[in-house]
Amino acid sequence: MFDGVINVYKEPGYTSHDVVAKMRGILKQKKIGHTGTLDPAAEGVLPVCLGKGTKLCDMLTDKTKTYEAVLLLGRETDTQDTTGETLSEALVSVTEEDVREAVLSFVGEYDQIPPMYSALKVDRKKLYELARAGKEVERQARSVTIHEISIRSIDLPRVTMSVTCSKGTYIRTLCYDIGRKLGCGGCMEHLTRTRVDRFEVKDSLTLAQIEALRDEDRLQEHIVPVDGMFSDYPALTVSEECDRLVHNGNQFYPSEDQPETYRTADMVRVYDSAGHFIGIYEYDGEKRWFKPRKIFLGGQ
Repeated sequence: MFDGVINVYKEPGYTSHDVVAKMRGILKQKKIGHTGTLDPAAEGVLPVCLGKGTKLCDMLTDKTKTYEAVLLLGRETDTQDTTGETLSEALVSVTEEDVREAVLSFVGEYDQIPPMYSALKVDRKKLYELARAGKEVERQARSVTIHEISIRSIDLPRVTMSVTCSKGTYIRTLCYDIGRKLGCGGCMEHLTRTRVDRFEVKDSLTLAQIEALRDEDRLQEHIVPVDGMFSDYPALTVSEECDRLVHNGNQFYPSEDQPETYRTADMVRVYDSAGHFIGIYEYDGEKRWFKPRKIFLGGQ
């Protein structure tokens, strides 16, 4: 069984769930999950967690992401992208300077109202299910952060831009909000996710490429091992006396010969005396021991 994370290029037309289902068929293993939904029409980076790596799914979902989007001005749709039904159209009479000013005004934190066509739940029902039934419900605005927007080109009515943002940001809604600010409306015409944390689009693999690498017995070269996802954390190997504790996911006291630097780190990668990766621990300064944050060994 494969364990770790692989950088999949999700092609247009597939849902994120489709990618997981196809990966299960290619790898002949069930324990596979993705790290953040991409709309079927969108494409790009979709980190897929394998085996023990599935415990990373929630951690990767929270990571900063970068997208390249094409905003189409002058049109609003019920899905906030060009796959939906047109609700209104308007003449685009804004200038390039107007566009730049409006786009860049969204850098920083702003309150974004999630679209009806999304997987968020209201009263235990997914919004897109309500939308398909012709119902619209009130949604609470959520604070999101646009870390950076770079305008790639302006060829009105189209604007191509690169957006780096926090988790929970809907690029479709950002396009809609920019259109509203300009007074002519707007929707998203195309979306490519170019980066999720360390995973970049230039290194991603299509499903066909993954299948070919599997046949060549070279797929492991392209899978980031679970502990490799925490390479920024110091590595701490425990003594044999501590093996039983860490194998059971318990806290442990550092030995006298372990450098003080471990106690100043927020998190450490812990390995047993044989070098097997156990998980991520943090140091509790009050109790002077390491306590587990995420265990990856065995069935923990």
